[in-house]
Amino acid sequence: MEYLSTRGKFKRVSAAEAIRLGLSPDGGLFVPAQVEKFSREEIMEKKDKSYQEIASWILKYFLSDYSSREIEESVKAAYSEQNFPVEKVTPLKKLDNNRYILELWHGPTAAFKDLALQIMPYLLVLAADKSDVDDEIVILVATSGDTGKAALEGFKDVEGVKIIVFYPEAGVSRVQKDQMKTTGGSNTEVVSLQGNFDDCQNAVKEVFSDKSFKAKMEANSYRFSSANSINWGRLLPQIVYYFSAYFQLINDNAISEGEEINITVPTGNFGNILAAYYAYKLGLPVNKFICASNDNKVLTDFLKTGVYDIDREFKKTISPSMDILISSNLERFLFEMTEHDSEQINQWYKELKENNSFKIDQETLAKIQAKFVGQFSQEDEAKKAIKLCYQDFDYLIDPHTAVAFDSLNKYRDQSSDLTTAVIDSTASPYKFSRAVLEAIKNEKIAVDEYRIIEELKQLSGTEIHRAIKGLENMDEKHKRNCSKNKVKEELKDILAI
Repeated sequence: MEYLSTRGKFKRVSAAEAIRLGLSPDGGLFVPAQVEKFSREEIMEKKDKSYQEIASWILKYFLSDYSSREIEESVKAAYSEQNFPVEKVTPLKKLDNNRYILELWHGPTAAFKDLALQIMPYLLVLAADKSDVDDEIVILVATSGDTGKAALEGFKDVEGVKIIVFYPEAGVSRVQKDQMKTTGGSNTEVVSLQGNFDDCQNAVKEVFSDKSFKAKMEANSYRFSSANSINWGRLLPQIVYYFSAYFQLINDNAISEGEEINITVPTGNFGNILAAYYAYKLGLPVNKFICASNDNKVLTDFLKTGVYDIDREFKKTISPSMDILISSNLERFLFEMTEHDSEQINQWYKELKENNSFKIDQETLAKIQAKFVGQFSQEDEAKKAIKLCYQDFDYLIDPHTAVAFDSLNKYRDQSSDLTTAVIDSTASPYKFSRAVLEAIKNEKIAVDEYRIIEELKQLSGTEIHRAIKGLENMDEKHKRNCSKNKVKEELKDILAI
């Protein structure tokens, strides 16, 4: 298996090299050169396998330069009972006869990012060994909230690696901020940025594309990589849980073998839904992908019109991990939709840089719309969805999951498509307890975030996620702050160069 850059101006590389580099030196994203569909028989052979066995199967296909033993040992370590203390790593919960919630938040930080970021450090360290790189690897992360803590937890105290996380100062929840700022480890740094997530993401991308700055880093024995979903090693493990969900549906007699399902994903950066699309390319039977956005509905508008336009108001919402206007993984998706036409990708992204927008051709749009539907949920609608789900099903959902829940309901009302649907639940409701409790009680609550967590527990009778228990009493270890134009200077200070 070889990997290509979406910009087409860099050589083909191995999986290990793609993971080590993170972002292609030509500014593009790495994608598999070719994805072959598994046969139905091969897929169904896995329906009774454990999550770890399914993960090994998928990873071995894409990581052909890793040995079976390396992959199996990495999978065993990442998806241990200590990291995911539930019977199923990603349990599927039934709401009614054809709506199911896929709980992706049972990892160490209560967010779906754990499923990739618990295994990625193993893949990256192995990649460095395979590439004969002795320099220290510096992981740069831009986060809208959840990726940061999950990456910090995954890479904490990993030998030969330093991790530096940038997050928007006013763009994450209290719990998300506290989780990051209290992280221990001798190799972790956290920096709050004066700006929004797109500013963080653009700053990190600019560092990656600055050849002179990278040369200075390498002269000081540092090599950059990324733990964001721009890195194939972050995206790849997310393919696994879509197969796991499908097999759970079959084994619960919710669907028959080979029956198509709908998948609803709350997304801002398009990575989680792109992983579902790669599962489909491998042969997972999918009828429709419902791409769910919040008020920052750039993806909804794109899927309806073919126009990707970021020249709009950036809105801060109760689902902050989706407060994104520049969806990095859309580039990978368009590369796949155009049959790997890098010239077209370069043209569209040149237009985006110059004009803040681009428009795709009708043929590509029709191809996308055959499988993808864009829906969005406004803030008040997401709050109503939280309350509705709790009242009707006695089930707590966080604001991001609420966006997906509401978007699926809208799609069904408009299309009458009642295909069995899986809704990605991307975070524990306790990570966003204020928004959840205020939605259920339909009132503003003035007390401290951590008092709200206790009240939510008393109301619902559910257990507080272990990542949040005791968080308020932990010592703050990270106090760095910088402007969006001073990221390189901040890196120089952190790395003492």
